[in-house]
Amino acid sequence: MRRLAAAVEGERGGIAVIVSLLMVVMLGFAAISIDVAKLYSERAQLQNGSDSAALMVAHKCARSETDTNCSATAPMAADLANKNAVDGLSNVKSISLDKPNRTVQVTAGAKEAGSTTNNVSLFFAGVLGIPSAEVSASSSVRWGSPIEGTTPFPLAFSVCQVSGMVNGATQLLQNHTSNANADCGLGPAGKTVPGGFAWIVQSAGQCGGLVNLAINQSGSDTGNDGPSNCDAVLNKWAAELGAGRPVTVLLPVYEDVSGTGSGASYDLLAFASFSVEGWAFSGADKLPLVYNNASSSDKNLQCKGDCRGIIGKFVKYVSLADGYKLGPVSPYGATVVELTS
Repeated sequence: MRRLAAAVEGERGGIAVIVSLLMVVMLGFAAISIDVAKLYSERAQLQNGSDSAALMVAHKCARSETDTNCSATAPMAADLANKNAVDGLSNVKSISLDKPNRTVQVTAGAKEAGSTTNNVSLFFAGVLGIPSAEVSASSSVRWGSPIEGTTPFPLAFSVCQVSGMVNGATQLLQNHTSNANADCGLGPAGKTVPGGFAWIVQSAGQCGGLVNLAINQSGSDTGNDGPSNCDAVLNKWAAELGAGRPVTVLLPVYEDVSGTGSGASYDLLAFASFSVEGWAFSGADKLPLVYNNASSSDKNLQCKGDCRGIIGKFVKYVSLADGYKLGPVSPYGATVVELTS
């Protein structure tokens, strides 16, 4: 018995060593599970902040390169980065802006009250000699005009109808009339499918159609009937207009057209931004004129009786890319921004 008691007494120190080693392991796991989660959360906040700041700078540059926020010292960048941080603190480390190539990169870093570094304090890892870690995130955005994408509505306009009309007055673009000016000084751009615009080929089961400016858009339906598969789109537009909200869509512009009827082929030039105010079509769907702001004194905007067309104005418009492929900025108002990384 004395020998057994002595053996137990000798093992007590060994158990303390094992417990100490296990405590180190447990602290390590705590550092991984808690501190690393904190770092991931901080980086996610910084990523949102840098995304917002980069998109803002690109949006401002797309509208006007002389805007104070279209610069490497954009005042709004820090505010957007801070608003995306849970504690309201972050640091815009850099804004790299390349106006000729239409790109901007924003890098945001972590920030803690009273600190000038981009480090985040760590609790459990500090016990292991790692008191903090640097956290940052970068976002790259570019802007330009779309050169390929699905237009939401199957219409194409003559460049004669768009030239000089960006941010212009409301106009009526009629179907099957000669309201495209053949003497607009743009050569063959004055040639029209009746009305200066026509239906383009729709994608299967969709209202709009895929447009690639590098490829002639062949095929056209020149009828007065409302386009198929577009009831939902037009109903949505009607609801937006009824609520006082603008409806702006990107539509293709052609500079030349050959053929007639369903054999028409368009030489596409660019996308233009069109703010829709109303439309009138006929056919089995009986789509009505949902809005017409024409006064009795402005006969050019009235669309009654046999009139078929769309009412609105060409505007300067900047939006997210939404699936469009980008190219150089066009003079017809349509510009999109795209988050690249």
